Amino acid sequence: MIDQAKQDFATASEVQQCYYVTGEADFVLVVVVASMADYESLARRLFFGNHNVKRFRTFVAMDRVKVGLEVPV
Repeated sequence: MIDQAKQDFATASEVQQCYYVTGEADFVLVVVVASMADYESLARRLFFGNHNVKRFRTFVAMDRVKVGLEVPV
């Protein structure tokens, strides 16, 4: 089930980043869509239509305060 979820998330063009994590959730996804209607379509396809997904939470970014992947060495 985990491998199938990884494959589903990896092949969805709207998913920019996908992390398999420990704790309350199994996955954290960063997605980009043009509108809430597009998000609803994505949620129906990846979450509501997937019997492996028991629940999910959505956080909408209102502003990008800092973005970067550099690691200071």
